[in-house]
Amino acid sequence: MSSNPTEIGRLIVAFRAGDVAAGDVLLRRYQPWLKLLARVQLESRFHAKLDPADVVQQAMLEAVRALPQFRGGSEGEFTAWLRQILTHALAREIRRYAGTAKRDVAREAPIEQELAQTAQQLGDRLAATGTSPSQRMIKHEQAVLLADVLERLPEDFREVIILRNLEDLPHEEIARRMGRSPGAVRMLWVRALARLREELQSSTCGIRRG
Repeated sequence: MSSNPTEIGRLIVAFRAGDVAAGDVLLRRYQPWLKLLARVQLESRFHAKLDPADVVQQAMLEAVRALPQFRGGSEGEFTAWLRQILTHALAREIRRYAGTAKRDVAREAPIEQELAQTAQQLGDRLAATGTSPSQRMIKHEQAVLLADVLERLPEDFREVIILRNLEDLPHEEIARRMGRSPGAVRMLWVRALARLREELQSSTCGIRRG
């Protein structure tokens, strides 16, 4: 699913005018992106002991309640707002896992910084695949596109790309996690990247025509 800043602005205006469905479209549009951000953050801290889907569900529920108070008008403002909500949800889950209910604002600050950095890196990773996205797509739009395309890939393709390209794990560690040999992981990774490039090329061509 592709989008552009004008479309996002229209959805925001429609929601403020009372179109509840527009708000639902807005939030669902960014669910894969939020899930990918949460996955990378939780994996780096807890090695798959926490489910990013649960955290994103909490963040989405909070966003539904808070959406009427959103005052921005651009996609950049909207994604920054969603990222802040995800930060709070991640911080709560981390505190719960650590066994304390104390609210630690200092802990949330580095999470927000790391999420912002991860979002920036996702856009950079898209460029690194060898695709040439439209010039009108800025970094956060590229990150959202990458998350969308990864969501559509077969599970083993998606997993090997996340572990290798986003979490920077060596093939040997990926092989251990996926229950495959290092050689099999390398072959899987090559096929997954080829499929990713095809899907990204198809998506960016669609954006250019749109």
